[in-house]
Parts: sequence; C-alpha cells; structure tokens
Amino acid sequence: MAISTIHFYEKKGLIEGWRTTGNQRRYGRQMLRRVAIIRVAQRAGVPLAKVKEHLDRFPRGTITAKEWAKLSQDWHDMLQDRIVALTQLRDQLGTCIGCGCLSLEDCPLRNPDDVLAEEGSGAMLLVD
Repeated sequence: MAISTIHFYEKKGLIEGWRTTGNQRRYGRQMLRRVAIIRVAQRAGVPLAKVKEHLDRFPRGTITAKEWAKLSQDWHDMLQDRIVALTQLRDQLGTCIGCGCLSLEDCPLRNPDDVLAEEGSGAMLLVD
C-alpha cells in the first residue's frame, strides 16, 4: 500500500499512529486491522465517510467479534440496498441505451421527480 494512502487515512481520522525518535511512523496492530477493514470496505464500494462513521462507534482498540458482527451487518444491509438499486438500473438501461429521447415518461433514470415532465419531453426554456 502506498504511504500516501496511509497518510490520507490518517488525515481523514480513520487511523492513527505515532512517530519514533527517528521520526518513523508506527502503527499498532489494531490500526493495521482497521486498514484491512477500510480496504475491504472500499472494495465493496463503501464510501470512506461511511467507514469512518461506523468505525468511530467502536473504541480505538481491537475490534471484537461482536463489534465486527454489528459492523458487517450494517454494511451488509447497505450493500444489499445498493445491489437492488444497481440491479434496477441495469434492468432499466436495456430499454434506454441509444434512444436519446431523455423522456421522463419513458426514461425514469434521468430525473424521475421532475415536474416539468408533465409538459413533455425534450429541452425547455426556463425563465426566472
């Protein structure tokens, strides 16, 4: 892992270390475990802000099996919601790719809450 990544994690408050008398950074085993958790979360697409939010709920020491179970269940639920949303997006894209209509009636992917869709599809001039 790049040193810049470790520094970035420190700046974001995800991990913390200390400096030796020789000015070298050192990290406790619990911080190395946190780095592993962060990397797994990033691979799963969990934003760093969400990782920090969850890790901040636990003490800075070693994360226990019970704490990990809670953390992983929270992430499981969040990832399941993302999987459902991405599956819906994938399934809806099949009828939309290449049409170019940008119709909100036919293409709910663009902006499903747009009230101007009731006036028709396509570009519209907005006047303040």
